[in-house]
Amino acid sequence: MADIKVEHLAQLMLGVARSQLAVLDSIESLKAGFKTGHARSIIESASRIRSNHPETLSDFPSRLLLQMLGRNPPDAERLTRELNHLLSGESTTPSKEALAAETAPKDADSLDMT
Repeated sequence: MADIKVEHLAQLMLGVARSQLAVLDSIESLKAGFKTGHARSIIESASRIRSNHPETLSDFPSRLLLQMLGRNPPDAERLTRELNHLLSGESTTPSKEALAAETAPKDADSLDMT
């Protein structure tokens, strides 16, 4: 069996998300408002997008489908980068500690407020 590269996995997941979006679009054509009124909130719950947990590989498909519901769907290169981060154990979104370290003044005694 051939080794699956991250680029191939990203393309595969993008194809699956497109097919899921096609199903949602077909339901939307039968019942207007289904995607925004029902599906989006359920997918948000599945993706744990509102929780303070770091992103995991198991949340990635739901987050990808949410991105597909938006106006600018992700491209394969971006998905590849995100998958590389997740597979390496890094989070694709910075943690609260990382954000605090970035915004903290470099010199604790500095009164520079610019």
